[in-house]
Amino acid sequence: MICIVGNLPVLKVGHHHVVGYGTEWIDESLSRAAIASNRHDFPFIDDIRDGVMHYLEHRCPLRVLPLEDLYERMRVMLRKIGCDAIANNLVPLAPPITVSLVKSAREAGNGFELVFFCLLTEEINLLRECGAESIRFCEIKESASIMRGGKTTTKACQQLCSEIVAFLEGFKQDAQLKQRRITLSVDL
Repeated sequence: MICIVGNLPVLKVGHHHVVGYGTEWIDESLSRAAIASNRHDFPFIDDIRDGVMHYLEHRCPLRVLPLEDLYERMRVMLRKIGCDAIANNLVPLAPPITVSLVKSAREAGNGFELVFFCLLTEEINLLRECGAESIRFCEIKESASIMRGGKTTTKACQQLCSEIVAFLEGFKQDAQLKQRRITLSVDL
C-alpha cells in the first residue's frame, strides 16, 4: 500500500515522481500567467490555488497525475470562471524536484563518464521542458563510486564528484537556460 502525504496524488514530471509538495509553485505559475495577461491586480490566486488543492486532495481519482494533465484541468477551471486570458498564458511550473544521479550512473556504467554527462544533460532538458525550475541533485558520491567501479571513495571518485558539480554549475550558467529560470542545487 502506498501512503500519500495529505492524500495528494503523486505528480509525474518527466520521468520523475514528486511526493509531498507544497503550493508555492501553483501560486507562482498563476502569478506569472496573470502578469503575462496584464492582470497585475488579479486577486483570486489564493482561491484558485485552494481549489486546485481541494481537487488534488479530495476529487482526483488518480494516484499518479501527470503535471501536464493538472495544468490542463487548471486551464479549464480558469476558463469556466471567465479568466480566459490567464488560462491562455498559464505555463506549467513543476514543484521542486530531487533527482538521484545513481540511475544515470548505473545506465552509463563503469568508466563511461561521457555517457553519464549526456544522460544528465538529457534529464535536465526533459525536466525543464516539463516545467521544472528547481532541481536538487543528490547521491553524487554514490554515482561517482559506481562509475569508478568501487565501493569505497577514492581520489578518482572525488575528482569525478568535482567534475559532476562543475558540470552542473556550468549547466546553470548556460545561455540557453535564460529562457526559463532554473535553480540547480547539489547534495553530495
